Amino acid sequence: MSRIGKNPIIIPSGVDVTISGNVITAKGPLGQETLTLKSEIIIEREGNTILVKRAYESREARCLHGLSRTLLNNMITGVHTGFEKKLEIVGVGYRAAKAGNDLDLQLGYSHPVKVLAPEGIEFILEGNTKVTVKGRNKQTVGDVAAEVRSKRPPEVYKGKGVKYAGEYIRRKAGKAGKK
Repeated sequence: MSRIGKNPIIIPSGVDVTISGNVITAKGPLGQETLTLKSEIIIEREGNTILVKRAYESREARCLHGLSRTLLNNMITGVHTGFEKKLEIVGVGYRAAKAGNDLDLQLGYSHPVKVLAPEGIEFILEGNTKVTVKGRNKQTVGDVAAEVRSKRPPEVYKGKGVKYAGEYIRRKAGKAGKK
């Protein structure tokens, strides 16, 4: 049995979960999310906990068991508390600014780089070099953070670029002088 899949999901107070067949809807303080699961997975609700079980034993059902439980747990966590990724901008003249809901980045190019915020995503700036990507969908938050990082990934000689907070950049030695 799946070690992750057999763990119950506890529904926090303030979150309303509706199950109709294999369509689960969660409403919370941060909004609403819907998840449709495959027919190999059965959802059972007991009070304020949800159990994810397999309809039958097959390779596909075993593969989907833990995944379905994790997706459902992330959905409930997202509408209750949300997810965030923190980014740091390192480099002389590199900075970020908000333009409405979107993000304008100065990353050493001859033009500003604009990152559009998809629905449900919010950019929060701390100063002009720290960016926080917040939202209720974990996958979307990670995708947007990766998109911002991809505009100027950190380089290995000086460490300039956009990096995740706490990310270690392995540095290389520059040119060795002539002897």
